[in-house]
Amino acid sequence: MKRYEQFAERIAELIRSGVLSPGQKTPSVRQAAQRYGVSLSTVFEAYYLLESRGLIMARPRSGYYVRERAQHPLPEPALTAPQVQTSDVDVSELVFSVFGSLKDPDIVPFGSAFPSPDLFPLARLARSMTHALRNLPPAAIVAEMTEGNAGLRRQIALRYTGCGVHLPLEELVITSGAMEALNLCLQCVTVPGDLVAIEAPAFYATLQVLERLKLKAVEIPVHPRDGMDLTCLEDSLQRLPVKACWFMSSLQNPLGASMGDEKKQALYDLLVRHQVPMIEDDVYAELYFGDRPPRPVKSLDREGLVMHCGSFSKCLAPGYRIGWVAGGRFAEAIQRLKLMTTISPSVPAQAAIADYLQHGGYDRHLRKLRHVLESQQESMLASAARHFPEGTRVTRPMGGYLLWFEFPEPVDSLQLCRQALAQGISLAPGPIFSATRRFRNCARLNYGYPWDERSEQAMVVLGRLLGEF
Repeated sequence: MKRYEQFAERIAELIRSGVLSPGQKTPSVRQAAQRYGVSLSTVFEAYYLLESRGLIMARPRSGYYVRERAQHPLPEPALTAPQVQTSDVDVSELVFSVFGSLKDPDIVPFGSAFPSPDLFPLARLARSMTHALRNLPPAAIVAEMTEGNAGLRRQIALRYTGCGVHLPLEELVITSGAMEALNLCLQCVTVPGDLVAIEAPAFYATLQVLERLKLKAVEIPVHPRDGMDLTCLEDSLQRLPVKACWFMSSLQNPLGASMGDEKKQALYDLLVRHQVPMIEDDVYAELYFGDRPPRPVKSLDREGLVMHCGSFSKCLAPGYRIGWVAGGRFAEAIQRLKLMTTISPSVPAQAAIADYLQHGGYDRHLRKLRHVLESQQESMLASAARHFPEGTRVTRPMGGYLLWFEFPEPVDSLQLCRQALAQGISLAPGPIFSATRRFRNCARLNYGYPWDERSEQAMVVLGRLLGEF
């Protein structure tokens, strides 16, 4: 990161934390240079960057001011604690019926699970593919099917060190996206009929995997800001024969909740005490706002209990289908199971991403992507405040590209979904995120696409439909 980018991020963090409040004048260029020990040109470049990101604005002959951010009167959803019960899972038909329309390019994709492909450096990745294949030894096409591309595994291991995790390469298993990694982990530690602790609400694909493997769900409530209810989890682990936990400790889908470091330590201590393995789904790890990545629970793991799953699908290359798992004590079993099923993800795709990570400017791409997503989150929040009815609540996650809305009680989000689709708008209704079809008056909306007049008008239409319930 260049000097002016570092300084810009420092000022941005002061704005996020409220030290520099909306409407307040920033230090003058000369004052900032003296106070922070940087050059005048560094301050100019940083202020230009912050202005382009919409965080500050220049006033003629007056200086720079923190831009007035839209007021967000919509409060945060409350933690709803269900009575914990074991549940068979049967959601796939509902999920497929809801998302069958997402292939239509004319639909406003608020219901999508991915950010806009226009945000990814696909042309640069294509050049990496060409370069990597030109230099790939013929023997590697076969040899790397077993363990995965050596360069890719090294690059992933290096990124782990940035969040305090020092992994031996043999613990890393390259998979066909994160979903294969998560499936393999679950199959290694369960058999049909077992109980698995999951979040409530949970990503609908989690529920589909449990359904396919004939596993039962134990739903643990999640606070929309602070994450897992550990008291409820501890009670469940004491009373029920839970065989595994599948959690997202940071930027949880669909809420966007992130557990603090102390809470992650308490979660890990609880897992160790009961000797229950955890599958940590961390596919949004690179999409945090601010200058510090959240530390995964894996960074605390001293007993190999945590299987940490990641992917490039949400931050770089969705169509390449390259993911991985740091499998802890289960790494060998995961590797063997992969060899009995898919054998290997695409070797050329692995080589391309390895080349890009080394030469393509991945961190520069991620910084730009995070800035765009943070700005688009602000746009959707402001639009919801203008157009959605009184009594609506919404999360405000510190990363990712998803917002969770809790609407007034009369709203049926499945009916809302059908009505919105008829108007050319998709959304993800709350019941698909629960094994017991809860969250009827909730929905997840994606702000990962460029915010334009089409997006704004879609929010107007949703607000009108919500007002009719």
